[in-house]
Amino acid sequence: MNKHFLGDTAVLLGRSLRHIARSPDTIITTAIMPIAFMVLFVYVFGGAIETGTDSYVNYLLPGILIITIASGISYTAFRLFQDMQGGVFERFQSMPIARSSVLWAHVLTSLVANLISLVVVVLVAVLMGFRSGAGVLGWLSVAGILLLLTLALTWIAVIPGLTAKSVDGASAFSYPLVFLPFVSSAFVPTESMPGPVRAFAEHQPVTSIVNAIRDLFTRQPVGTDIWIALAWCVGILVIAYLFAAIAYRRKTS
Repeated sequence: MNKHFLGDTAVLLGRSLRHIARSPDTIITTAIMPIAFMVLFVYVFGGAIETGTDSYVNYLLPGILIITIASGISYTAFRLFQDMQGGVFERFQSMPIARSSVLWAHVLTSLVANLISLVVVVLVAVLMGFRSGAGVLGWLSVAGILLLLTLALTWIAVIPGLTAKSVDGASAFSYPLVFLPFVSSAFVPTESMPGPVRAFAEHQPVTSIVNAIRDLFTRQPVGTDIWIALAWCVGILVIAYLFAAIAYRRKTS
């Protein structure tokens, strides 16, 4: 059964990746908005923002990477919605394939597509002056956190992809996720925020994730931020997966 699942997932993953290869504009669109934010904040607002660092792009990049993921997963919901509306799921159900492989193929496609977008954004940041003293272990740790976050948010995207009534509804869920980094330590230190806003910013998941990635990039001690970030990612992943599995069973029963 395990081999059956793996083989079916690999075949369906290849199908989804071919769709992306034929329509690379999804990856381009995903990368354009974070790059535009990065250019805007570095070259327009950066000089007026006091972060205590020499390079604002170094301070900014972790938050931009999270925005990249948040905008990228909306396409997962969109592709799922299209498959549901096009009757693809019903055709798959009539075939002798593992049922869960259909969802996992979309999830793994999201990981691949978002990884490409993240690499593009990092390369643009390097051209804008981003520099990191992190070693191989530091970069691998950053990649691990970002992949875990992508996996968690992708399972959130699966839920509206299965349950939405319209294309707009399938992708609208991502707007709050894109906005969340703006109320965190991603763009400015939380110390500069008024009381209630600061309290929210310091206790929401983006701040701990951004702080952990920033410390890894600068080779600073990560302290408890990395464990809080991992706890948020794992907690979101488990809850989102359970709700997505329930929605999938109801949709295909």
